Amino acid sequence: MIRWLERVIPEPGERPSALPVKEAMQRVTRQTAFEPDTWTPERAAKVAAMFDEMAPSWNERQRVFSRYEPLADALHRGAVGGGRCLEVGSGTGLVTATLAKQFDDVVSLDLSHEMLVRGTGHRVEADAAALPVADASIDSAVLVNALLFPRELDRVLAADGTLVWVNTAGAETPIHLPPEDVGAAMPGDWTGVAADAAFGLWAVMRRR
Repeated sequence: MIRWLERVIPEPGERPSALPVKEAMQRVTRQTAFEPDTWTPERAAKVAAMFDEMAPSWNERQRVFSRYEPLADALHRGAVGGGRCLEVGSGTGLVTATLAKQFDDVVSLDLSHEMLVRGTGHRVEADAAALPVADASIDSAVLVNALLFPRELDRVLAADGTLVWVNTAGAETPIHLPPEDVGAAMPGDWTGVAADAAFGLWAVMRRR
């Protein structure tokens, strides 16, 4: 069950138009979460190539939908911090420094090599469908506009681990799932809180 909190961070102005890849990527996002067999090596390679191509201009294009306000709201009102954090789909590391202030250790992972070489910190090139992480070894997994691989996240999160889900453009985010669907996709029984923030939304979930 997801409990929605009152918005405390208003939209910062007129909402920009949706990105052209929105519909296609939202289909991939839903299939990846609920039909894991659709994530093939061919699809992974195609997604990696797409993000490799966007990497040189990634930081500039991300100014439109800020990642910082929804993430900060999630960490604060979701009471998340401390321990070991796995940043899934880190891209160029736009929020890695923010996470480093909140957690004792942060490992950032992405499928795109070109994204990773533009970042700093502990960075790993890997497919989140097969995380190079030991069972139950992560205290918090943070996904900001990142594909959801439920079985792998369930495997690597500690028994009392936390899943942080952020979509910086809300339902207009190309990689988007409503928090209720994130909870439904995760194995077992998950509960949490969610809220709208700036142009985005977030959810913080834990096993019941």
